[in-house]
Amino acid sequence: MSFRTRLAVFFVLLVVVPMVALGVVVARLVTDSEKGKADARAGAHVTSALAVYERASEQGGLHARRLGADPVLSDAIREGDRQLARTRLRTLTRQQGLERVVIERAGRGGASGGAGAGAGSGAAGRQPFVALGNPTAVAAGEATVRGGAGADAARLAVIEASTISAADLVRLVASPGVEAAVRRGDRTLASSLPAAAGDLPRRGRIALDGTEYVAAGFSAEDFGGSRDEISVLTDAGGSNAAVARNRRLAFALLGGFLLLAFAGALVVSRQLQGQIGRFLAAAKRVGGGDFSTAVPTEGSDEFAQLGDEFNKMSHELEQRIGELDRERARLRESIQRVGETFASNLDRRALLELGAETIADAVEASAGRASAVGSEPVRIGEVEALAPALDAAEARARAAGAPAQAQAGQTHALACPIPRSRDGAEPHGTVAVARRDRAFDEEELALVGSLAAQTGISLENVELHDQVARQAVTDELTGLFNHRRFQEVMAAEVAAAARFGQPLGLLLLDIDDFKKVNDTYGHQQGDLVLKAVAAALRENSREIDEPARYGGEEMAVALPQTDLDGAYTIAERVRESVAALVVPALDGGEPLRVTVSIGVAASASAGKDALVAAADAALYVAKRSGKNRTERAPVADPAAAERE
Repeated sequence: MSFRTRLAVFFVLLVVVPMVALGVVVARLVTDSEKGKADARAGAHVTSALAVYERASEQGGLHARRLGADPVLSDAIREGDRQLARTRLRTLTRQQGLERVVIERAGRGGASGGAGAGAGSGAAGRQPFVALGNPTAVAAGEATVRGGAGADAARLAVIEASTISAADLVRLVASPGVEAAVRRGDRTLASSLPAAAGDLPRRGRIALDGTEYVAAGFSAEDFGGSRDEISVLTDAGGSNAAVARNRRLAFALLGGFLLLAFAGALVVSRQLQGQIGRFLAAAKRVGGGDFSTAVPTEGSDEFAQLGDEFNKMSHELEQRIGELDRERARLRESIQRVGETFASNLDRRALLELGAETIADAVEASAGRASAVGSEPVRIGEVEALAPALDAAEARARAAGAPAQAQAGQTHALACPIPRSRDGAEPHGTVAVARRDRAFDEEELALVGSLAAQTGISLENVELHDQVARQAVTDELTGLFNHRRFQEVMAAEVAAAARFGQPLGLLLLDIDDFKKVNDTYGHQQGDLVLKAVAAALRENSREIDEPARYGGEEMAVALPQTDLDGAYTIAERVRESVAALVVPALDGGEPLRVTVSIGVAASASAGKDALVAAADAALYVAKRSGKNRTERAPVADPAAAERE
């Protein structure tokens, strides 16, 4: 065995093998530690979600007891008067801001369906006595209604009430890095992560859309004994990153120790004469970054061979360090680009520009150009000089619907459509790159196609975000703003009216005899009437107005900078427009004529609730006075009434 072999074996047995074993142990300890932390964070999030759920359930129970204490509702339950109970319950539900209420009479279910019957009922196949509100409400609290004052009084009914919907619960629980989903049976009620719509484990790890999550959850009893499964998904990316980071640190320390051991071996070898001393001096120069001086070699023995190999290694190391410096520069650019991606993930033009830059860099192109519907074209590099080739490639790509190449003189260009995920859908646009003197090969063609697809996904994410933002404030049936958006608008406009001293008008509209339309012609005909009235309301509103569906057959319009007379004029225009409507009958019979009753109010200082109450009172007068009419608020100044 040569000296070099013996030295290598000695070094491996005493240093490398123990360090490898230690590295394996440290890596395992780091992984177990970070996974334990991730599980602890997931448990904390579940505990928080459970606390939110329990608080909501307690609130539901409190409201259920309040409902049970209402004498009118109690009498209706006792007498079995479903209609009276439903009417009274609708009023109480609106007053208390409840999401859903279900009443189950003791010893009997509901007789026959009514509005909302069936959802949230008790035993399977039975309908509740009365059920109102959002079917996706969760965290129900209950209270018992008894026939007398004593504890021995017969139980009349059980009232279950909820103050929170599944979507609201998800919004409260979800946060950056934390997703939530609520399921009831085989149905997903709400989820902050579309991919989490299926069954989720109660505890464990799960990968969704390429992201690993720590799943934890709990089950809770809800309406009619049904079980809600609440799942909390904590992004394990941070844990994985921490594992990688700590492993790198541990391996760096171990690597440092190995380097230190190697340096110690060199120090020991300094006892050797002649060639070993020169090797050591050369090694120090290389360690300092000086690769210019070669180790002198003499003869053909092992030391001479070692010198030759050392010189080769020095030259190779110099080249590798140069490559490493270049890779570091590219890494910095990539990290900067990732940061720009996070900063611009909802900016269509910024995403388009980032995609074009990435594609151009990936294929070492001199120029790039990208265009998408609804965005200004993005130009990178020498676009003007290489425009003929870019134009030709883009035209071919659009015609073929696939990547295409073109050449103009010494300029080679490659263009690719930016596809959508849906088959057959028109692409977002095109991206094209060009360079001189070198055509694009098949590998680069595939790379450009892949990066263009990623750009398309990013653009679709922006479109989906915009669509969800619109849907969150829009009533699906009528296209008007929904009740939530109406409340936001009213709060903002009331504050603006008070700040600038300008009157704020309010129009409340109710379709006359709408229940008769539903009972006579069916709910589909009723939906058609709602759409027609909503269209008339929208057409007769100003640009600054925001018409909304207030609830059921009621609609409302906030009228900024409008006094009572102006509000009345707009309301009359709406009423007359609706009266002129001819709604086709779905059964082919005579077209329907519909009318509306409208109440208007206006004030520069009244609060939101006072202004709504004043308009609602005027609407009540209009309904009582024969319908198909507009009435001003009976209180001239809602603010004064509010102070009284």
